[in-house]
Amino acid sequence: MEKRELSISVVVPTLRRPGEIEAFLQNLCEQDVLPFEVIVVDGAPEDVRATESVVERLRSSFAFDLQYMRQQGGTAVQRNAGIDLAQGSLIALLDDDVRLTPGFLKTMADVFVADGQKNIGGVVGYRINRHFEIAGSQRWRLYKRLKLLSVFEPGRYDFACGYPINNNLQPPFTGTREVDFMTTACAVWRRQVFDSGLRFSPFFTDYGVLEDAHLSLKARSKWKLMQCGDAHCEELHSPNGRVSRRRIGFKCVVNYYFVFIDIVGPLSVAHKWRFWRFQAFEFLRVGAWALRRLDRQSFLDLIGRVQGVLTIALFGNPGKEFVDVVRQSGVADQSRTYNGHA
Repeated sequence: MEKRELSISVVVPTLRRPGEIEAFLQNLCEQDVLPFEVIVVDGAPEDVRATESVVERLRSSFAFDLQYMRQQGGTAVQRNAGIDLAQGSLIALLDDDVRLTPGFLKTMADVFVADGQKNIGGVVGYRINRHFEIAGSQRWRLYKRLKLLSVFEPGRYDFACGYPINNNLQPPFTGTREVDFMTTACAVWRRQVFDSGLRFSPFFTDYGVLEDAHLSLKARSKWKLMQCGDAHCEELHSPNGRVSRRRIGFKCVVNYYFVFIDIVGPLSVAHKWRFWRFQAFEFLRVGAWALRRLDRQSFLDLIGRVQGVLTIALFGNPGKEFVDVVRQSGVADQSRTYNGHA
């Protein structure tokens, strides 16, 4: 890829976060290399116009083309809509609560420029405020002590039990390293990956859980995926526009199972044993926290996990009926939980 051919489209899904979108756009203005277009994909209903008003007010203030569109259905659906509209040779999928250091886009673009063989399909940045170590996390220490996972390298996918190893375990580094999956919080993709027809699966609706890992694992069959330790950003983890813990608990079972069986399947008895052993541990871990703290959110998480187990028990494989049930559950939950608060 020649530098003169380089153009970056930024796709950012949002929901009831006008303040975050304004700060996000202002942050993009500080980039050493500006995107040539930014596509804001708003998941709010037609009668909620706060984010649209922000975009309209700021549209003429920026040196890049600022586009606005509405698309409900969740972050995966929103990103697909933005990808379809994007014209850049690189497509950056960013979250509205991520703040980039000034050299982020240039550093990411340079990785693609240096890839003369065009083997790299995507590059993910480094979130400088999210790093943690196994030694400092009781949860991860238990994972290791109980041998629940077969691999602990950050950014790798455990193909034995269906669990992605958190990229935030990676200590600060320089250069690039290969990974199995990339978060959609701060990733840049070569547009040819999407020109081949790859998109986020229609399985993933409403609040996103593991849709980024699924897309990445599909892409890595043809492309190399990298993490760049010099492309820094911060993830602020906005509390706005999030769903209930019950819904997250449900997805932490069902979505993980869908990705596992779609990427690794057909699953052997050993695969299923490792998957459900890990899920059982997670249920006990969350349950212990709920009882010790009398935490309502953790109890909701447990209820969601039970619902997820029952869904898989009833339908077994993520075929059409399985997907339909998950979607209907999401639609029913969306009106109650997309209320601008966690």
